[in-house]
Amino acid sequence: MDSNRQALARNDPAVWAAIAGEEERERRGIELIPSENYTYPEVFAANGSVLTNKYAEGYPGRRYYGGQEFTDAVERLAIERACRLFRAEHANVQALSGSPMNQAVYFAFLDPGDTVLAMDLSHGGHLTHGAPVSHMGRVFNFIRYRTDPANEGAIDFDAMLAQAREHRPKMILCGYSSYPRDYDYREFKRVADDVGALTMADVSHIGGLIAGNAMANPLDHGFDVMTTTGHKTLRGPRSGLILSRAEHRRKIDKAVFPGLQGGPHMNAVAALAITLGKALEPEFAVYARQVLSNAKVLADELMSRGAELVTGGTENHMMVLDTQASFGIDGRIAEETLDKVSITVNKQLIPDDPLPPLRPSGIRLGSPAATTRGMEEAEMKLLAEWIMDALRRHRDEERLDAMRQDIERFCLRFPVPGVTPSDAGAASPRRSSAARPRTPDARG
Repeated sequence: MDSNRQALARNDPAVWAAIAGEEERERRGIELIPSENYTYPEVFAANGSVLTNKYAEGYPGRRYYGGQEFTDAVERLAIERACRLFRAEHANVQALSGSPMNQAVYFAFLDPGDTVLAMDLSHGGHLTHGAPVSHMGRVFNFIRYRTDPANEGAIDFDAMLAQAREHRPKMILCGYSSYPRDYDYREFKRVADDVGALTMADVSHIGGLIAGNAMANPLDHGFDVMTTTGHKTLRGPRSGLILSRAEHRRKIDKAVFPGLQGGPHMNAVAALAITLGKALEPEFAVYARQVLSNAKVLADELMSRGAELVTGGTENHMMVLDTQASFGIDGRIAEETLDKVSITVNKQLIPDDPLPPLRPSGIRLGSPAATTRGMEEAEMKLLAEWIMDALRRHRDEERLDAMRQDIERFCLRFPVPGVTPSDAGAASPRRSSAARPRTPDARG
């Protein structure tokens, strides 16, 4: 244990116990939430560095405080790497996370009351894309397009064009948090050009897959702005990244600072620079392709065992399982059941869900974190068997406990980056040895 961790363990044992407990939970279980991942040890180092101490309001070469030699260097490095990686003309790396990242784009181009055409939340859109409960949904006029569940979640672009001609949006936004398909960016651009709208793509979920050239890049299709978070498939820190054409530089930078936030978190900017550098390496493209392959195998295996998936499969890193149709249980029960066997997922709305958000009809699963730990197609098949077995036998506590022990032994074979057994918490209530797991009986 390094000296900083020793100091924390000694001086604030309550906080240390929570951190150590989380380390042990991550080692012994598997994250299948598609928006979660395991970051690099170098990111941990940057996030905990002396850059935490420094205020850096402004932009490189134009700061409000002195002493910016090294903050300027690290921010310029992040900007240069971001532009090179995503083939962008401009990058702003200061947004603190995904929500303020998107808010900054709205305020850069829109006036209160302006219309935005974006994906409906229950069909896969994100809270920040104008959901009525969000502040942005109160400031701007969001009109929502939907998918066609009967046609594997396809988007009817002719219907979208009719919507756009009726409402004349100033911006057309594509992006999702639970849509298991790829987007046709050319069609979005066709609709936007017809009504003179700006184009924005929020690719927070698939930013790493775009960086690894495993999925299409909206900027290659003439989009005005693309946003992505640093974590999720990019495997970096919790941060926001705004990429755009050069003509939008001034508006976007002013919207971030001073328009929306003050000093950037320079420790996170440094961690993002590291992440972008990693994504420029050839190995990252291999990783991105493996994420897609693992997701497809997991989806296919679940469906072959009787699970009903929204859109009938996946074209990206995620899938949405209709637990109500497949097992007769809501998503909250499914999430809690899988928690009991150390598989972490999240409850999820399905298109036009009749159930409320906290007890929706489905769960959402993804492959990035499992892939980061070195799991491949064979492991996806095993995970699918466990998931189906657990959800079919969700009332059988004895069976669930036996499965948990098997799964934890299985997970210990795949290290979590930056977390070693000697670092992990000693107070975890879940203990097991790292033996090869039994193959679960999925017939129940």
